[in-house]
Amino acid sequence: IYSLDFSRDPFGVLLRRRTTGTVLLNTTVAPLIFADQFLQIATSLPSRFLYGLGEHRGTLLHSLDWNTLTLWARDVSPTESFNLYGAHPFYLLMEEGGDAHGVFLLNSNAMEVALQPAPGLTWRTIGGVLDFYIFLGPDPNMVIQQYQQVIGFPAMPPFWALGFHLCRWGYRSSNETWQTVRAMRNYQIPQDAQWNDIDYMDGYRDFTFDPQKFASLPSLVDDLHKHGQHYVMILDPGISSTNPHGSYWPFDEGLRRGLFLNTTQGQPLIGQVWPGFTAFADFSNPDTHQWWLENLQSFHAHVPFDGLWIDMNEPSNFMDGSEDGCPPGELDSPPYTPAVLGDSLFAKTVCASAKQKASVHYNLHNLYGLMEAKATARGGELTSLWGHGWTVLAMSLPRTARTDPPAPQGCCGAGLLPPLLWDKALTSCPQLSLLGGMRDVGCRRAGVVGMPGRDGVATDSPHLPQAQDPTVFSPAARTAMKDVLLTRYSLLPFLYPLFHRAHLPGDTVWGGSLLVTPVLEPGVDSVTGYVPRGVWYDFYTGSSVNSSGEMLKMSAPLEHLNLHVREGAILPTQKPGTTSKVTRGNPLRLIVALSQSAAAWGDLFWDDG
Repeated sequence: IYSLDFSRDPFGVLLRRRTTGTVLLNTTVAPLIFADQFLQIATSLPSRFLYGLGEHRGTLLHSLDWNTLTLWARDVSPTESFNLYGAHPFYLLMEEGGDAHGVFLLNSNAMEVALQPAPGLTWRTIGGVLDFYIFLGPDPNMVIQQYQQVIGFPAMPPFWALGFHLCRWGYRSSNETWQTVRAMRNYQIPQDAQWNDIDYMDGYRDFTFDPQKFASLPSLVDDLHKHGQHYVMILDPGISSTNPHGSYWPFDEGLRRGLFLNTTQGQPLIGQVWPGFTAFADFSNPDTHQWWLENLQSFHAHVPFDGLWIDMNEPSNFMDGSEDGCPPGELDSPPYTPAVLGDSLFAKTVCASAKQKASVHYNLHNLYGLMEAKATARGGELTSLWGHGWTVLAMSLPRTARTDPPAPQGCCGAGLLPPLLWDKALTSCPQLSLLGGMRDVGCRRAGVVGMPGRDGVATDSPHLPQAQDPTVFSPAARTAMKDVLLTRYSLLPFLYPLFHRAHLPGDTVWGGSLLVTPVLEPGVDSVTGYVPRGVWYDFYTGSSVNSSGEMLKMSAPLEHLNLHVREGAILPTQKPGTTSKVTRGNPLRLIVALSQSAAAWGDLFWDDG
């Protein structure tokens, strides 16, 4: 389906699609540069319709007007033009004739991708090799499937993971957390999981909980389980290093076994995160996985959590490098530094020269979160063999690993993007889509700092966000949230098979049957959205609209969600309950939306959840 030609002068390769003759790659347009710490290769592009190369905040369709995208995992509030949490060196391009292809550079080093109006693209990385995978599609879904065949398919989430999850930074106690859960039940608003941020910890130390403020945490988790609900807590990879010897097993034992990132001098690299001075677990070391599992199992015996939110795994550091800075040399100060936020590889992370079991951090930085996710997920799998395991809910993770068999980020975790405020609502949709093949990914609905406009709810601390759960809103807003959550719960039998198809053949989760037209700005009562060609039925009323493939204005009062079903689709639904467990026991229904030729198709995947 393709031809590959080599050119000696000018040096390069040309890749063509045989059916159309379209040149997908032409690297003769600029010289290849191949040095130890500077690798650059450029290509022409067959069109300007280029997507992917996450993680960045911006539009779904990239601008090719001298736009440079940097890939180097960084913990920072989402900012235009800078490198963010994840590194996904993969793009999807729509060709002029409607075919699609994808390109993946299997390289974990810091890199830039420069987009040029020619149209053209230049890959620029400061380590590793140039190991490209080209996916010929020819449609976008098949491109993503082929990409998954290389990097590994997404994990199958448990059924409850598709329900409503509630979290807040600023719960002052387990009792306050519990009050929120009870209020949700009182208003009969669906909820499947309650999360806790770092508030629950004792001195912000991993694998601990505050013996005063969160003394009732085990009882809260027990209560959640009795109501068919689940508990998820946060964990960070920075391990507190300042406790008296013998008082904090995670650090003492990690130090004894030599499981932390080391300086060039062979001593644990000490940075600073929430608990103060910390050492950083080396997840490239298989021995670290065993130590991590032992810590998780020990804590699980007291607080039987169901999921883990692994955070700060860029890895994030409140210092630049370490408490002693970083040594001079070509790892921390390479001959060429890509356009990273902070202008240095160790800005708000650890030194690139830090030693890890598998390599130096210079080569492993973009894989750090992935390796933590694999260790955490593997622990959950092992634990579930003899009882109650856990699943992984993680910050946005880089996806540039090759393993044997393929088992990168898709194997073991989900992605959680930064807070979603009105000004970020519009960019959140493309930001999710730009993460290549990541399926289990979503936004936090409200912010960590800065709040959607609303009166009457505050905390004692100006640094902690206001409560944002549905119970604290006005009756009208609360009812609207409850109704839309009940709609979501009724659609769980439709959504679950989408994730199963993503897990096995590697399909996209979007599906082709449901169209949601969200309101992305405050204070409006209408929304204009694109409706693909064909007949679409209003999910609630059954009224139809026949679109030629156009932008349509729709009424959008607070109590109404614009949700349409495509002609020819069959949707399995279920009478919704207040948890996914209750919902699963209710009658199943089918919504059949006949096409103009009186045909329809749908499917159902069902297991024990």
